[in-house]
Amino acid sequence: MTLTRSSLGALQESLIRKLANQAMGQAGVVPLWFGEPDRPTPEFIREVAKSSLDEGNTFYQPNAGIPALRQAISSYMNTLYGSRFGAENIVVTGSGMAAVMLAGQCLVSPGDVLVTHVPTWPNLPSAQQVLGAEVRRVPLEAKADGWTLDLDRLFEACARGAKALLINSPSNPTGWMLSDEEQQTILDFCRKRGLWLIADEVYNRIVFDRPYAPTFADKIVEGDRVIIINSFSKSWAMTGWRLGWLTVPKHLTPTFEMLTEYSTSCVLGATQVAGIAAVERGETFIRESNERYRASLELLHSRFAALPRIFFPPPRAAFYAFFAVEGVADSFRFASETLASTRVGLAPGAAFGPEGEGFLRLCFAVEPDLLAEALERLEPVLF
Repeated sequence: MTLTRSSLGALQESLIRKLANQAMGQAGVVPLWFGEPDRPTPEFIREVAKSSLDEGNTFYQPNAGIPALRQAISSYMNTLYGSRFGAENIVVTGSGMAAVMLAGQCLVSPGDVLVTHVPTWPNLPSAQQVLGAEVRRVPLEAKADGWTLDLDRLFEACARGAKALLINSPSNPTGWMLSDEEQQTILDFCRKRGLWLIADEVYNRIVFDRPYAPTFADKIVEGDRVIIINSFSKSWAMTGWRLGWLTVPKHLTPTFEMLTEYSTSCVLGATQVAGIAAVERGETFIRESNERYRASLELLHSRFAALPRIFFPPPRAAFYAFFAVEGVADSFRFASETLASTRVGLAPGAAFGPEGEGFLRLCFAVEPDLLAEALERLEPVLF
């Protein structure tokens, strides 16, 4: 069957979903393929949503989100980062993925050039391809002490007619993270060239040596062409709620309201009330979660160090181990065979673009005991 839009023909199906569909929900499987914490959403968030539903909060809501949540998000960001955003800079979205698509719909026309770094979460470039953009890919470099990005190479890719630069830091799947100095250099470059900067900061709070990762939020000023994408999914264990937000120049807020009207219209009111509880009362949960992830990462380091076939550039943030196994050329096949033999679900590196082939992604946002069990099962095929 011929697709109605030629840009859709180049899209790759989700290899993570394809693999997970083989065994999702089956007893005995340790699912480390998706990027989500293994604990449910905290009770204090769930209870607020349940009470809101019981009160009948099931009607249409404002396109950009309820005023109370927009104000709560701006206050949360200003308190954390020392920024000066108002509620008019915040647009509530039906997930971080919806925020990605809305940002693209606002900025990208067919034929426009968008530059990003790879390997990356496949939805980021694919959403722009759906809109007809040309995506230029600049590879990160894997080193023994972590992943790096050559900014000169990134800027060179922008030189030939690029309209926007898409940065995901901290990064999925690599755990790579920009420094404050690198962010300032990128922002200065975008200002000089008149480029739009789309900053995916979904993993900004999942970092192990500071309260938050370097952010463009504390560097931008009025007039900067910057859109920041964020989500409730990772930091507050709300993956299934589908709640996110955009931080945008306030003159664009009416545009995003219109785009939301023509896509999802609004986000459920009870979900938005839960978001208020998360940003106002969730710091203890974030701190405890990061302590748990740090313990799991330390376990990974110690176990992988004993496996000579493993090449594991250490992540600086997020909750993924992106590692290569010597001799593995087809990561999907290896992950599928590993799932069958060990009942442990890993994400194939090819899911994150050709630059990820030969790698595998393991989400370590799980209890250390469960991770230890998974590693026991994996050791015979990784050794």
